[in-house]
Amino acid sequence: MNRNARNLSWFVLRRLIQSLPILLGIATINFLFVNLAPGDAADVLAGEAGAASPEYMAALRERYGLDQPLYAQFLIYMGKLLTLDLGYSFRYSRPVTELLLGTLGPTLLLMTTAILFACAMGVFLGVLAARCVNRWPDYLISVGALIAYATPVFWLGLMMIVLFSVKLGWLPSSGMQSIGAGYTGWRKVADVAQHLIMPATVLGMYLTAFQVRLMRASMLEIGEQDFVTTARSKGLSEQAIAYRHVLRNAILPMVTMVGLQVGAILGGSVLIETVFAWPGLGRLAYNAVFQRDLNLLLGLLFLCSMMVVVTNILTEVAYRLIDPRIPLK
Repeated sequence: MNRNARNLSWFVLRRLIQSLPILLGIATINFLFVNLAPGDAADVLAGEAGAASPEYMAALRERYGLDQPLYAQFLIYMGKLLTLDLGYSFRYSRPVTELLLGTLGPTLLLMTTAILFACAMGVFLGVLAARCVNRWPDYLISVGALIAYATPVFWLGLMMIVLFSVKLGWLPSSGMQSIGAGYTGWRKVADVAQHLIMPATVLGMYLTAFQVRLMRASMLEIGEQDFVTTARSKGLSEQAIAYRHVLRNAILPMVTMVGLQVGAILGGSVLIETVFAWPGLGRLAYNAVFQRDLNLLLGLLFLCSMMVVVTNILTEVAYRLIDPRIPLK
């Protein structure tokens, strides 16, 4: 292992250790907010039964540990959390960890596709707008980005279902794969990709609006710096300057924005996965909130916190890989 790889490994390890108190603090805040809300699992189960005696309610609360004081529940929760035991879901009658691992893959697939789409479109349209500044392509791209930012993602998702599924019949309206089709191999990959197009596009459109404006501003700012003026004085073409000198430096703010937007992406995935019936963490979170499945909800919040922390660490690593001059601190 060379020196740079060793330094990166130590940096990641150090950041992970530094993140542990942050994760524990987030878990504490999540526990307090979730448990201060009215109602619990016993109320939900009793409501579904239509009626329940006080003895039945007491038995339910004792079964799920809800009869203990809040501080006792907190100590039990934190003790289990330190061993990565996220508890048991009363709604699904399965361990929370098992449920999360079963739905993590679809959410990561959706998020990764949306981020790649947003970054690709952001770079392409942002560079085009910067090179055509104050001309009609710049105005058209800026207006399009503003519309994409202002459009609610759930409305855009519903309109895409109406157009591409109901009217044109080009794409499936919901789910991750065709039910009962039994596809295998590349046919299954193609089927999942077909189901992925609309939810990933809707989620990516919101991110693209940020990336386009950020890339345009970065290209224009860096294009006025001294090293670019020096490159022009040496006779380099505008295309060579834009892609070999300006773009590499302008892309760093985009990397930062991706790291900062992971939380917003996770929040947006709740709406997207609900609209498109995508079997991921967002849909699971939606069900957990309305069913008052507190163990599942706490597990989801903790997992999302971990994803945000890990993504920000990877963002710092990506900084170093893109520009080796940036020191690892």
